[in-house]
Amino acid sequence: MRRLNRTFLGTAAIAAVAVAVVSIATVPASGAASAADEQPSAVESYIYPGADAVLASDRVQLISGDGHILYKPCPSPETPGLIIVRSTDRIGSASTGKLCFEVTAATGHLTLKIPNVYAIRGDGTSSAAGHKLKAQLTTDAGAHTTVDVNPNGDTQVGIATTPPGDATTLLQLDASR
Repeated sequence: MRRLNRTFLGTAAIAAVAVAVVSIATVPASGAASAADEQPSAVESYIYPGADAVLASDRVQLISGDGHILYKPCPSPETPGLIIVRSTDRIGSASTGKLCFEVTAATGHLTLKIPNVYAIRGDGTSSAAGHKLKAQLTTDAGAHTTVDVNPNGDTQVGIATTPPGDATTLLQLDASR
């Protein structure tokens, strides 16, 4: 019986030492988890996906947003239900200066940079009211303005206003119901 206890205790001691050695070998010297063991951050950056490709192909700078205002190639002829931004620059999928955006939820936010904008059309149709839309613009001189865009029509900005204003760059679109 004593021999059995000694064998059992000896085996238990060896197992305890082995567990301790394995534990020490797997814990980094600092006691903290290594960078490879850490989970990726769950914080959303709101960077517009594919922005570099859109800038290269269509010369439109999309910066960030909540994913509810999406850049779309403009159909021909124009299709109601899209926000249409017009610029004097030869930008957009067809280099016509016409850019289209779709609002996919009740609210949306998009930060972008479109130079020489002269008109913004809301996404309303003849049978459905469009989103309430606010556009933030700036001039080369740094004068910032926020414009309420007609939900079912065109809103003139910058050089298209009466009397004509300074050239404007569209910086932000905010949509709500």
